[in-house]
Order: sequence, then structure tokens, then C-alpha cells
Amino acid sequence: MRNLKLETIVSELEQNGRFSLEKQYYQHGSTSVYSHSVQVAFFSLYLSRKLKLRVNERALIRGALLHDYFLYDWHDRDHGHSLHGFTHPGTALKNAKKDYDLDPIEENIIHRHMFPLTPVPPVCWEAWIVCLADKYCALKETFLPLWKRISVVMS
Repeated sequence: MRNLKLETIVSELEQNGRFSLEKQYYQHGSTSVYSHSVQVAFFSLYLSRKLKLRVNERALIRGALLHDYFLYDWHDRDHGHSLHGFTHPGTALKNAKKDYDLDPIEENIIHRHMFPLTPVPPVCWEAWIVCLADKYCALKETFLPLWKRISVVMS
């Protein structure tokens, strides 16, 4: 399913920063950080519209796309990434601020998307939505391929 608003913002981020670098790194299973971020943005937008929440859609999309803008291979434990789940929101925010002008909603989305693993909760609807969408997409990316393999074996 296409979304012109999402596609436009993805294009802006690719042209004006390092967003395309996310294609080089894997997030969950065989899903790239780039694909994960686009899926989180798409699902966040879908969820906000389905629930009829009044949100800043541009900030929601940009924050969702940049929530994992850490730009390294977090699977590489030898390079100090063993606490990735706790530390990557800060790294993503630092990188995003370096490459883009962020508004307070976008900053809150990026910095708080790992709640409750990180203890401070989001403060706006947009950040709560991305936090939930991120968990949903991570579960789907991690367990759906496993479920498909188990289903094949069992049939």
C-alpha cells in the first residue's frame, strides 16, 4: 500500500542526510534498519488515522523514520554495542540532530521510543504511537519468519 506523504518524507531524508545508510545494517532477522523504519512509520500513520488521533503527521513520520538512526551494526558486540537496547535512542537522536533540523515532537519520538526498556516515557501522542508501532514491527520481523519455518516443517 502506498502513502505519498510517507514517500515524500523518505525522499527528503535520503536527499538531505544519511538516511540511506540504514540499508546497510540489519535490525531484526533479515530486515534492514531502513525497512524497519519505513514499516514503523507506515504503521504509526495507519494507527493514528485508525484511532482518529489528532497528531502532527509530518513529525510522526519523520520521528518514526529516524527512531533507529544509530548508523552502526548493533549485532557487533565487540565494538561496544552490548547495551544497544538502552543506548541507541540517544545515539539516534544525536545523529538525527547532526543531519536534520528536528522539532520537539520528533526529538521525543526518537529519544523515548524504547520505553519501558528505557525508564522515561514519551510525552506526546506521536511518541507513544511510534513506541507501540516499533514493538509491533519488531515482533513481526522477529517471529513471523520463525512461524513460517515452523509451519512448513509441521505441514
